Formats: sequence, C-alpha cells, structure tokens
Amino acid sequence: MALSYQSPGTTTFVPEVWDAELLTAFDPLLVWASPIVSNYKYEGDIRQKGDVAHINSLLRPTVGDYKLPDGMTAQRPETVDQKLVITEAKFLQVLIEDAERVQLTAKNLNSPINQQMIRSLAREADTFMGDVITNGATALPVVKATAQNAPQALYGAILDMMLALDDADVPAGRYVVVSPRVKRHLVEHPAVANASAYGEGGVTANGVVARLAGFTILTTTAMPTGVDIVAGHKDFSTYASQFTGFREGQSEKYRADYIDTLHLYGGKIVRYPEMDTKKTDNTFDESKPTKGIVKASVDWSLAA
Repeated sequence: MALSYQSPGTTTFVPEVWDAELLTAFDPLLVWASPIVSNYKYEGDIRQKGDVAHINSLLRPTVGDYKLPDGMTAQRPETVDQKLVITEAKFLQVLIEDAERVQLTAKNLNSPINQQMIRSLAREADTFMGDVITNGATALPVVKATAQNAPQALYGAILDMMLALDDADVPAGRYVVVSPRVKRHLVEHPAVANASAYGEGGVTANGVVARLAGFTILTTTAMPTGVDIVAGHKDFSTYASQFTGFREGQSEKYRADYIDTLHLYGGKIVRYPEMDTKKTDNTFDESKPTKGIVKASVDWSLAA
C-alpha cells in the first residue's frame, strides 16, 4: 500500500540519502521527539529497508512446577508484532529573489533562511510526537492548583507519577515534560530550585529545566491541548526521521531561486508483552494506554 507521499507505481523505491548534519542541527530543537523522551532504536531499520519497521516482541514463557509423574510440558516461542510506519511527509520551499544577497546555499545550515526552515520543521515534528505520546499515555487525576499551594501541588503530582511508574516497573532514566505555566510555579519549589542541574551550562538543551528524583524535567510550548504534565521513559515511545536534505534551483513558475527540503517521519507507542494486552491475531491492543507513560492536566481555576 502506497503512503500519501508515494507514487503507487514506485513504492519499492526507498530513498537512502540521509543528511546527518541536518539531523544534528535539528535535534537540539526537539523535546517530544528528542532522545530524552523518545528512542530512535528502529530508525536504522527504516533507513535501510523501507517505510515500515516491524517490531517483534517475544512473550515470556510460563514457569511450571516439576513433579512426577507429570514431567514437563514444552512451550513454543510466541511473538507479537507491532509496526512503526513513516506516516508524515512535510516540505518547505522558499523563493529567494537574490540568492547571493542572503548568501543562500543548500549546504550552509547556518544561513538565516535554513535555520528558520529547520525550526519550522522541528516544531511540526515535535507537535506530532507530542500528540502520539500523550494520546497513548495513562491519565492520572487532575491536579488542583491554588495561588498558595501551586509549587507543592505540582511537585506532589510529579511524585505521584513517579509512584505510578514504580508500580509498573518502569526502569530508571525517566523524564517529565511540563507546560511553561507548570514550569513557572514548579521552579519555586525548593527541590527544583536547588536541583544540582538547575542553572548548569547547557541545561536548556532540548528544553531541560532540572534533574531530580530520577527525572529529567523538560518544558515545551508544544504541549497538546488539555495536558500539562507527562512523565515516562523513552523506551515506550519511538521516533524515526529522514530528511532528503536541502535542495536549491531555479523556479519554473517565478523569476526567483528556490530552496526546499522534505522531512519524512513517524512515531508510535511501543508495547511490551508483560504490560500490554495481546490480541488473538498476535498484535497488541493499541486502543489501551501504556503504563510506561502517564499524564495529568492541571485545574488552574483557583490559582488566578
């Protein structure tokens, strides 16, 4: 089946030109699609083989009691399949009347126009991945914030998320993504204000605010509607991205030069046999939220 950006007659063709330098420039602008929040484990499979990566999970065998005369009953290995599909194809094309005047070249990533194009593509990708992650997260109770208790209430909500992830046996190396309004109050809490990472050089890379209680706390303006705090582990969401690189040439329609780029990407919630429901067709029930990511909204009505 051809995706929306593919020609039906040439779906076996897979572009293999990846612009690593562009990915490097793009990465610090991401939060949801950053390596802190999402893993890139299957990106290489997408690059090498096609627009879909099959992620196979092996079901854990059942331990039995050995006794006579019953002996042992053998079990066959069983796998569950899930697919990471490159679903998005975003382009930007900009017309330039005088390419020399703005020193525009396709290889100059530091030119102002290229930097703005990278930022626009980063925003699109991050918003997409934020929707993927929050749509698959387990919802926790609404946080009640007042003018007096906002820092403590928000910090307490993060500790509740820590407990929920502990109960689900989610490994260490977790993140918390908060909205700018949550950040504004959260940094007033002593535990955050005095966190060893707060104020360090480079702490704002990928929107990082602080590191404490086993969490890396990040902030972004690309928060999905109705969500204020999200906590989880990057192993539960995966992201794959491919750029065709910048291209420049003479416009056929206008007396101007153009520069453009195409960004192909996809993302999904990753399921695990011990945590998610297997269906009879040996796939996971993806309609249910993952236990590896939790989310909460904040009621600000009493904080005005």
